[in-house]
Amino acid sequence: MSGRDLFCQPRRIRHGAALTLVFAGVLVAGAATGSFPEPGGLARKAAAGPMDPATRHEAVEKAAAEAMADGKSPMEAAERAVSRSGDRWAAVYSEGEYEEFRAALDGRYTGVGLWARQEADGGIAVTRVRPGSPAADAGIRAGDRLRSVDGSKVVGRPVTDVVSLLRGDAEGAPAGTTVTLGLERGTRAWTKTLHRVRLSTDSVTVRRLPDGVTVLKIAAFTKGSADAVREALRVAPADGRTVLDLRGNSGGLVTEAVDTASAFLDGGLVATYDVDGAQRALHADPGGDTTRPLVVLVDGGTMSAAELLTGALQDRGRAVVIGSRTFGKGSIQMPTTLPDGSVAELTVGHYRTPSGRAVDGRGITPDLEAGTGALQRAETVLTGLGDPS
Repeated sequence: MSGRDLFCQPRRIRHGAALTLVFAGVLVAGAATGSFPEPGGLARKAAAGPMDPATRHEAVEKAAAEAMADGKSPMEAAERAVSRSGDRWAAVYSEGEYEEFRAALDGRYTGVGLWARQEADGGIAVTRVRPGSPAADAGIRAGDRLRSVDGSKVVGRPVTDVVSLLRGDAEGAPAGTTVTLGLERGTRAWTKTLHRVRLSTDSVTVRRLPDGVTVLKIAAFTKGSADAVREALRVAPADGRTVLDLRGNSGGLVTEAVDTASAFLDGGLVATYDVDGAQRALHADPGGDTTRPLVVLVDGGTMSAAELLTGALQDRGRAVVIGSRTFGKGSIQMPTTLPDGSVAELTVGHYRTPSGRAVDGRGITPDLEAGTGALQRAETVLTGLGDPS
């Protein structure tokens, strides 16, 4: 890895040797990461541990170096040091796993083309199937339920576990490998073997409601997300009422989140953040649309870069935020490259909204609480916002 870049990526969970690189509960066969536009450091959102950042990095680097000198695995030594650091969101990635993150910056991932969520009963339900994907070709459709992946039952398991199985993280399964799914639709149960392929994310979808409201759903902030938002605004009515739906958006590229903020703001502060105590700021570009009536929808699955965008639009008085409290991931990690090419990521700082609110562990409280009827509530609010009287 040449140089050091600042990253802010969504939640990942390690289960033994398997590393799930995912937007939790959003893109079941995908992975993504995000970056702060600041040279000289690589960072990720996480929760802080009790050990100070310098000590954490020194401990991990020392453990990896000693392991290398003893002919042992630097990655395994780093994992043990991370587990002792108290930094509960720290992670150690193999070189190949980290390359997956870099590919995800371009919105590319290996999978079968399923989106899913965990139901109240613990089951895993398919919420969307990518057209032309292996899942679509196999006849899988939204509403189907996953019972197993390669013989492992998934009911009651976190959706991140299921993603790990679908991707074949434990085996480092590339495109072309197979995965067998146990599926259920009503009273019908069947199995289907699919080939994993390389896919690109369609992170922004646009639809027009019967009352003329434009809904921009951003599933994740991958490369090109902001351009897709700007294009959607360009073809929508100039004074059109708009909903920015960030529900279930677990984050992604912070640069894309800031550029999305620029589409609705005329310059100004988007967020501040610190790295090892040094304060920095993120600003929107001037010239954004500041008059279009705007509502942002959020929920408990709105994380990291999506919370950064929400906080900026809320604090700047640019949008009404509707939904439920967001997840609360507002801290940053900096990775260290180890002797064997693996990467350890450790907490170094936190970001705040323009008004100085901390997000980590707190989330963002919406202006109006709403659950399943959040979109209908947004339409009602936009009617008032668009009323010139």
